Amino acid sequence: QVQLVESGGGLVQAGGSLRLSCAASGRTFSRAAMGWFRQAPGKEREFVAAIKWSGGFTSYADSVKGRFTISRDNAKNTVYLQMNSLKPEDTAVYYCAADPSGMATMFNSWGQGTQVTVSS
Repeated sequence: QVQLVESGGGLVQAGGSLRLSCAASGRTFSRAAMGWFRQAPGKEREFVAAIKWSGGFTSYADSVKGRFTISRDNAKNTVYLQMNSLKPEDTAVYYCAADPSGMATMFNSWGQGTQVTVSS
């Protein structure tokens, strides 16, 4: 089991940037695929980005391609989400998730979430 704690959320104006961090504990982190998801009020949770353990594979939702970048530092057990050119529609609670299988298809460990609010 991987324990996850997100940080870095906040209030930012449209066009601004934020960097989210997710600190992981548990010996399976280095082989786990990691992902970011988000949930806006009244909407279902949606996929944002994922990265496999080596960092050589990443994937993004179409809505964030070219604006968001996912990365990881296995030595620090941390995954990041750099968010640039933020839009009001990016407002949501952002969750970090882990897939111990490494395949980025079955995320079964979740953090508590961090709020991101983008003002227009």
